[in-house]
Formats: sequence, structure tokens, C-alpha cells
Amino acid sequence: MELMITKLLGFVLVLTRTSAFFLVTPIFSGEVIPTRIKVAIILLVSIFFSTIAPSVVDFEKISELEAILLISNEAIYGLALGLITIFIFSAVKLAGQMIEREMGLAMAEVLDPLSGESAESLGIILEMLFMLLFLSANGHHMLLLIISKSYQTFPTGSIATIPVLVEGIAKASSIMLMASLRLAAPMLAVFLLLLVVLAVFSRLIPDMDILFISMPLRVGLGLLMLGTFLPFINQFVTEFANWIGKLVPL
Repeated sequence: MELMITKLLGFVLVLTRTSAFFLVTPIFSGEVIPTRIKVAIILLVSIFFSTIAPSVVDFEKISELEAILLISNEAIYGLALGLITIFIFSAVKLAGQMIEREMGLAMAEVLDPLSGESAESLGIILEMLFMLLFLSANGHHMLLLIISKSYQTFPTGSIATIPVLVEGIAKASSIMLMASLRLAAPMLAVFLLLLVVLAVFSRLIPDMDILFISMPLRVGLGLLMLGTFLPFINQFVTEFANWIGKLVPL
């Protein structure tokens, strides 16, 4: 009976880290995936890693309080890994929101199929496109690799370094802002140039209704530039993988 409890505790620790990671990880945390499928995937992955993951704790000698602390530590570490990935993943959606506001479409909201909440349509399109590119480049394998390497760096039962986790999350949030600005920079520069041109025309032709003319120009120019720069999102997938490798505390 004690041997069964010992084995079960090791599996619970692996299950806690794995479930905490996948429940906040992009793609997997979306509402489009049924709950039963999520539970099945988490159980299968946890069973696999529980058989190969090393452990630094003798589960036969720990108390109930120590077991609760170990489970809490595994949950914190899994959530930190998931937050780092979702921060970097959100850069594409944030860039789409910036572009959409410049186009004057910020009020045009649709239902996000991933989160189930209302969001800007252009941001959803860019996010879905990036997800398809991410999955086509075997990005889901990278998520499993993150879990695998986490057990090599912090085996089951070990205490993760909190300052390292906080530093990784802070760097991921700053990279999210910088990456979104890099993706939206060409579009923002074009819209700035459009504003300059419209300002010149307003001085040359005072009777011109700039507001009436600027709206279709913004939308048309935004869609044209978006179609031009859309293929470059594929390069962000490679950068995304590099950032994950640098920021995730493995």
C-alpha cells in the first residue's frame, strides 16, 4: 500500500507540472479543444514523463505537508513555463491590434474561437495564421520538448529558482512588446506617411473633407500593406523558437 502511494505521489507531481503548463499554453488552452481531449492528452503525457522523469526526493520519507509544498512548487513552475510561451505567442495578436487601430477598425469585433471572447478581427486572423505556421513547423513538438527539458533541469521534487522564473516572465513580456512593434512597424510607418500627405492636402485644399477621405484610404492602404508583409510572419516562427529556447528556464 505504501509503495502504491509513493508511486502515485510521483505521478501526481508530474501531472501537476504538465497540466499547469498545458492549461495556459497557446493553442492547447483554447476552448476549441474539448475538455475530454485535453484531459486525455495531459494524462497520456504525464504517464509518459512519469516513467522517465528523474526524481531527487525519496517519496517514502516525506510528510504530508512536504508533499503539498512539492505539488505547489510543480504547479508554479508549470504555470511559469506556460506564461513565458503565451507572452511571446501574443506578440502577433498585439501587432494585429495595433494595425487595426490605425486602420480605424478597432470597433469591429468578432468572436475569438480560441478564447471564446470578443476580439479584433485582424488580430484573430494574424493569430490563426501564425498558429497554422507554428503547427506546420512542428511547433507542438517544441512544447513537448520544453516539458522534457524541464525535468532534466529541475527533476521531480526539486525546487525551482523563483528569481529565475520571474526574470524569464519579465523578459518574455518585454520581448512581446518589442516583437509586436517590429511586426507592426512597417504598417505604422506607412500610416504616418499617409497622415503627412493628408495634412499637406488639407493645407492645399482647405475645402477637402479629410475625415471622409482618410477612412477608406486607411482601410485600403492597410489591407494592401498587410497582404504585402503577411508572408514575413513565417520568419517570426523561427524567432519564436529561438526566444523560447533563451527565455524558458531550462
